Amino acid sequence: NKNIFKIVMMTIRPIKQTSLSQAVIEGAGVKLDRAFGFGNTKYSDPFLLLDDFRNNKSSDYINGFPWHPHRGIETITYILKGTVEHQDSLGNIGNLKSGDVQWMTAGSGILHQEMPKGNNKGEMHGFQLWSNLPSSLKMTPPRYQDVCSKEIKEIKDDDGSLIRIIVGNYRGY
Repeated sequence: NKNIFKIVMMTIRPIKQTSLSQAVIEGAGVKLDRAFGFGNTKYSDPFLLLDDFRNNKSSDYINGFPWHPHRGIETITYILKGTVEHQDSLGNIGNLKSGDVQWMTAGSGILHQEMPKGNNKGEMHGFQLWSNLPSSLKMTPPRYQDVCSKEIKEIKDDDGSLIRIIVGNYRGY
């Protein structure tokens, strides 16, 4: 049962590089696969990093990502299975569930933590994308928004693919 993600670009661009993800350990011992984000952003800019955290053993994720800083970037976290509790230095607290998204603009700087809890089967699956803010927005005040699954518009594409529109529009939707 593979999840297929479709990233739609408005212009067609040639493939510049292909690579395999690499297993890494982040936070307080979370095992994940890094699709890109190894320091060279030549082909991925403004995207800096893409991590896939897919675990069926709670010991591989339960220690989470304790308090840590971000600055000058945005992080977009999409939860496919399980739950993640989070909070930040602005006093925001939330609980992401399957299908939910958190969009955090770190801007001038923020401390936050993300603590995966999994689901009742012990499964935890999601991904996180880091996007570099343009220089004019690097010092913008930090903020975040949780987007509940029920608020995300879904459409079926011509080929039968299910597309979830988190931000922006697709073919007028």
